[in-house]
Amino acid sequence: MNQAGAVLADYSARLEALAIELGLDFHPVTFDLVPANFMVEIAVYGLPVRMRHWSFGVRYIHQLARQHMGHSKIFEVMFPGAPCHAFMLEQNSLAENTLITAHVLGHADFAKNNQLFSRFMAMAGGHILDQSAARARRLERALSAHGQDRVEAVLDAALALETHIDVNQALHRPRYPEFLTPHTGPALNHFHDRYARLPGEHLAPPRNDPPQRTPLPPQPEYDLLWFIAHYAPDLEDWERDIFLAVREEAYYFHPIHACQIMNEGWASYWHARLLREATFLPHDLYVSAIKSHSDVVRPFASGQQLALSLNPYHLGFSLWEHIIDKHGLAQARRICREEDDFGFVRNYLDQDVADKLDLFVYETRQDGDITIASRDIHQIREAILAPKFNYGAPCIAVSQVGADGALALHHDYLRDGRGLDLPQAEKVMEYVARVWRRPVTLHTVDFRSVVRVLPARKF
Repeated sequence: MNQAGAVLADYSARLEALAIELGLDFHPVTFDLVPANFMVEIAVYGLPVRMRHWSFGVRYIHQLARQHMGHSKIFEVMFPGAPCHAFMLEQNSLAENTLITAHVLGHADFAKNNQLFSRFMAMAGGHILDQSAARARRLERALSAHGQDRVEAVLDAALALETHIDVNQALHRPRYPEFLTPHTGPALNHFHDRYARLPGEHLAPPRNDPPQRTPLPPQPEYDLLWFIAHYAPDLEDWERDIFLAVREEAYYFHPIHACQIMNEGWASYWHARLLREATFLPHDLYVSAIKSHSDVVRPFASGQQLALSLNPYHLGFSLWEHIIDKHGLAQARRICREEDDFGFVRNYLDQDVADKLDLFVYETRQDGDITIASRDIHQIREAILAPKFNYGAPCIAVSQVGADGALALHHDYLRDGRGLDLPQAEKVMEYVARVWRRPVTLHTVDFRSVVRVLPARKF
């Protein structure tokens, strides 16, 4: 370890001790310094070791282009778990990596205590990185045994449906019961017994109906990855394994998606506070780190006076400061445990804060002009939260499997309030049909709310 690394390790240990003294509660965190290309790779894959697929390469090129244009720089990537793993850029300055260390401790506290993160950890265990690496090894064996084209066709379908899970269901859930529960009528009680003894009355004989098979599905099924893994007529075991692997990773990513504003804001609040109270840091390093903090939580890019996209660090940091000033740290910790971004924004972003942050809803006209459409707090909240509804995916459920195995999907457009991009939907349906291997139909609406039925296709 060089001198800078030794200094950073010393600051990290002292920041951890300070964080515990201030009440943070987190699983152990391991920190690694990595080169820029590795940082981009794990950022686009979402995990240090993951199943390989061409779509990650597309994201990699997109991220490189953004970085070269100065639109994006990844300072750190942190993976929650027990322990947590954090990766920092080798090229970061000592001040930047000191700030990142404090930031990661805030993330680690959030991940250990928030109920959505805790629920996933309880279902899957805390060793997601090891599990992901094991899945990647199984995929490599499938590639060797079955060839790239067959494996890629399954991955195309599974990743196209990546966010179509039912987060209210357990990660490990059984198949539907094969038969419906027999109807036995209401339970007899003392009244029924006395009534049956009246002259001319008698109890109905017990029914002996033959068992009835459970319809498939017994109710609209929104967990598409689970359903296809368990009920696709001709899937082989290795193909079902890929679907279940992608589903498990979707459960892992869901708390990160559902709590992004809260989580980034919480980490930003704590990195600012830890740096402020870390009296052992040299003054020059503190000033440099705080300058980086200002860059992270500013509402718009340098040199601009307006932004048409939301910086979750800025909104989350501002809301946590507002909550702690108004309600105290104990109340903030309760919110941290119990809420996701929906409760956080709807309950704590009020009109005063929105006005202070200069938030507004805008619309783009056909001629390209952009105008402010509203500053109403209700519309601002819904505009912020709309992309997060239903994991960002349209609400699509399996409604029926026909006698010939045909799969019928229905888009609940009244629930999510939007039509589909039909060319994109047709491509996804093509992926699904390749693995379902029977006709597949999707009932939906287009962007004009005109009802459309994508034609059944058989492969």
